[in-house]
Amino acid sequence: MPHAPSGGSELGVVVIGIVGGTGPQGRGLATRFAAAGLSVLIGSRDSDRAMLAAAEISAEGGGPVGGADNASVAAKADVVIIAVPWAGHAETIASLSVELRGKIVVDCVNPLGFDKHGAYAISVPEGSAAEQAAALLPDSYVVGAFHHLSAVLLADVAVDRVETDVLVVGDDRASTDLVQALADRVPGLRGIYAGRLRTCHQVEALTANLIAVNRRYRAHAGIRVTDV
Repeated sequence: MPHAPSGGSELGVVVIGIVGGTGPQGRGLATRFAAAGLSVLIGSRDSDRAMLAAAEISAEGGGPVGGADNASVAAKADVVIIAVPWAGHAETIASLSVELRGKIVVDCVNPLGFDKHGAYAISVPEGSAAEQAAALLPDSYVVGAFHHLSAVLLADVAVDRVETDVLVVGDDRASTDLVQALADRVPGLRGIYAGRLRTCHQVEALTANLIAVNRRYRAHAGIRVTDV
């Protein structure tokens, strides 16, 4: 496996692809990264839907964004964010294994269930969504990140800063460094290394707690790590 690219100034020429980019989280991330001056492509199973969403983001002031089907986006991008619903996670990733070979793949999917008591974490045989992605993509560099961001705040271009930390987990240092740098490009966000990929279950599951906070306090809560 080739060594993953490093972060820092290279972000200026990195192309970011978002698989499932027409959903709320994908659109929100695309809006912020494009506004930060990064090159962004959003994907969907339907290329026309992706192009329409890209045009809408660009028109709303998020910055220029391109759109295509998921496979084309995965092939063209340097860093690929997986932002699909949990129900389609394994199938989508497995279908893109060739296009994602050798690339940094950032999984932000939260395996959650919902009942009358609210959100709760679902047990994943591999341990977490990110570990499932790693099992399906042995020739990619899988990183877990961007799990706890409010899609509402991300997509609202009137909000200048999204004040929260991004917990970044992964087993390849160059890959986690680049994803931290990617988070740092969005005003208000700060990328924080939070451990190896095997710890991603806790990160994903914490989203259920944040949903409970948001429901109780009618907020768009994030997290901050102190003394770092």
